[in-house]
Amino acid sequence: MITMAASAVDSPVSWHYGDPFGEARALASGTARVDLSHFTVLQISGSERLPWLHLLLTQEVTDIPAGGSAHALILSPQGHIEHDVKLVDDGESCWLIAEPGTAESLMTYLQSMVFMYQVTIVNRTDDCAVLGGIGSAVPPQTTVVWHAPAALARVNSGLDLYVPLRPASWNAQLFIAPRESRTRSDGQMAGMWAWESLRIAAGVPRLGFDIDHRCLPHEVGLIGACVHLHKGCYRGQEAVARTINLGRPPRKLTLLHLDGSTDDLPPRGSDIVDGQGKVVGALGSTTQHYELGPIALAILKRATSVTDSLIVQNGAHTVVASQEAVVVIP
Repeated sequence: MITMAASAVDSPVSWHYGDPFGEARALASGTARVDLSHFTVLQISGSERLPWLHLLLTQEVTDIPAGGSAHALILSPQGHIEHDVKLVDDGESCWLIAEPGTAESLMTYLQSMVFMYQVTIVNRTDDCAVLGGIGSAVPPQTTVVWHAPAALARVNSGLDLYVPLRPASWNAQLFIAPRESRTRSDGQMAGMWAWESLRIAAGVPRLGFDIDHRCLPHEVGLIGACVHLHKGCYRGQEAVARTINLGRPPRKLTLLHLDGSTDDLPPRGSDIVDGQGKVVGALGSTTQHYELGPIALAILKRATSVTDSLIVQNGAHTVVASQEAVVVIP
C-alpha cells in the first residue's frame, strides 16, 4: 500500500491508526470518528450575536434555531475567500469552527467589527475539541453538532448553481466537546487520511489546500452551500453578484483521477498541463481513496474541457490524470 504523510497543518492529530483504508470504510459507514482537535473553535455570546454575524457572513443566520447549523464564508472586498466557517447556535451562544491556525486572524477580524454590538468573542480552541463523523452517533459530552448543508450532503441537491452533480455525498458532522473528554474508548477512531479521502472524493474544497488567496466561492462550488444569494450586507457581496449576473468565474474545481502506476503522489501546488504542454491549473488536495485509488482536487482554467487528459508535473516525473467534473460553469 502506498504510504502518505500528513500535511504540516494536520500533523498535530493522527494521520491514521494503522489501517487507513479500513478506517475510511468505517468512517463512511458511520461507525468511526475522526480527531479534529487542531481545528479552531470560537464561542460568540450576547443577545445580538446572530444579527451581528449576519452582517459579516455570506450566509443567512438571523433566524437560525437553537441547535441549528450553517456553513458560511468571510470574503475580501473583492469577493475572495478569507475564512471558511461552520457555525452552530445553542440558543445562548454561537459556536464557530474554522481551519487550524486561523484563530488569531479570525479573532482579529471579528473583534474589529464589534463596534456597538452586544457580543463577546472567546477563543475556545484550547479547552474544546472537534470530532468529525459521517452520519455517526453523537459522542458523549458533545456540546453542539454541526451538520453539512444539503448542497454538500446530497449528490444531486439542485441547490448549487455551479455543481449540478456532486461526485459523492459529504454527509459530514462536526462535534464540539470538552477537550478533556476526548478519548478513543468511546468508539472506533479514524485518522485524517480517512477524513480527507472522503472529502476529496466528494469534491469539497478546503481552505489553504484547494482554496487559495484569490479564490471565488463560485470557482469551488460553495455558492449553494455557503453563500445566500438573496441577502446583502456582507463584505464582497457586490463581487459575488457581479460574477453571477455579468460574467463567469475564471477557474473551476475538478476532481482528478491520477495514474496509480507510481508510488509517489504529486505535491500540492504542482502544475497541471494539457496535451499541448500549456499550464491549465494547479493541484490541490491529494489522497489515496480506499476504492478510487489516487485522487486529487485541482483548480483549472475555465476553458479546460472535462474530456481532456491532463498531466501533473511532479519534478522530473509526470502523472497522467483524467477528470471528473465538480464545478460546471454555464
